[in-house]
Amino acid sequence: MTDADPTYDVVVWGATGVAGRFTAEYLTERYAPEDLSIAVGGRNREKLDALVGDLTRRSDAWDDVPVVVGDATDPESLRAMARDARVVCTTVGPYTTYGSPLVEACVESGTDYCDLTGEVNWTRETIDRFHEAAVDSGARIVNGCGFDSVPADIGTLLVQSFAAETFGAPCETVRIYLNGGSGSVSGGTLASFGELFEAAATDPLARETLRNPYSLAPAGERSGVDPGAQRWPRRDPLGGGWTAPSPMAAVNERVVRRSNALLGYPWGREFRCTEVVPTGKGVRGAAVAGLVAGGLGAFTAAMSVGPMRSALRRYVFPDPGEGPTREEAEAGSFEIRVLGRGTAADGPFTVAAEFGADRDPGYGATARMLGESATCLARGDVDSPFDGGVLTPASGIGLPLAERLREVGFTASVGEAAESGR
Repeated sequence: MTDADPTYDVVVWGATGVAGRFTAEYLTERYAPEDLSIAVGGRNREKLDALVGDLTRRSDAWDDVPVVVGDATDPESLRAMARDARVVCTTVGPYTTYGSPLVEACVESGTDYCDLTGEVNWTRETIDRFHEAAVDSGARIVNGCGFDSVPADIGTLLVQSFAAETFGAPCETVRIYLNGGSGSVSGGTLASFGELFEAAATDPLARETLRNPYSLAPAGERSGVDPGAQRWPRRDPLGGGWTAPSPMAAVNERVVRRSNALLGYPWGREFRCTEVVPTGKGVRGAAVAGLVAGGLGAFTAAMSVGPMRSALRRYVFPDPGEGPTREEAEAGSFEIRVLGRGTAADGPFTVAAEFGADRDPGYGATARMLGESATCLARGDVDSPFDGGVLTPASGIGLPLAERLREVGFTASVGEAAESGR
């Protein structure tokens, strides 16, 4: 941090966008000004003022919410904002296009930062460009603080912490199951998805990042035993039944592996992590797994072809800024199960964690995950060996984030699984 006390605990950057608005609404409803000083930021003063009017009407605690005007393409305005904040909480994507100048400003100022990125190519670039400088300046740059990748990363941390405390050994294998839920996807999310495929088509580093399961690990640690994301229907070795590939595996598995590496391999160098979609047992489960895998494969193939990708982005994807209504965001839900298998001195064991919420995973729930990540950083409510660096939710914040999410209605439970056989 800089020597002077920052003006704001948290600046929500991109607050007039869909995800930014949900985050600003959540924080001003959850916290009073004396608990957490919050500002909203963006490039359009008129839209920001309108947002402030909405926020103050919704919350009796706030008579006014400060406004910070800047531009993602104006580095000096970003530096000024970073100097004024303990934490910059950003929803401005695609991060490949707009993210790096803000990270650089926060690193220069020693200001903590959290985002919603699932763009692994950009995360890799951020690690390579800024990790050492962030360590030196004391800026904690925490990527992936929404549905990508808090449930997978913190869910794995819950499993591994319980295993270590209860059995004195880590889980060698963790499987993450997207058990179910309902929600929607905004134009901003799909724009980020499109940017990932665009980068893979033109940038050799982006292609290498998507090929290598360890591409987000620290330099010199980008290899290992894990083969990476499941591509085809498979019988499940831990939970039983059939599974299909997960569309989020390419992001979440790499984030979990980075957590293990940053924390010094407490889960072992042979640790394996897989995220899948369970589809049930028997012939029907196999058929559903095939349909899911086929649909995901067809979409990936289409997005890998330039003209098809352009057509989908232009004519099918919603525009950035479009997203669910507040009622829709509050009506959704998600449920993720994390199973870990390990071996203790007296035999094998299985640990299970449940992570979920009765809100749209991409918006209602993500606003809480991002907002509480920012609050943990602003208050120093972290369990982390790092004062700075490009970090993950598990390595940069840790279990205090799970505790905060429990307090606002999330399920984040862990215990010995019945199938452990002990």
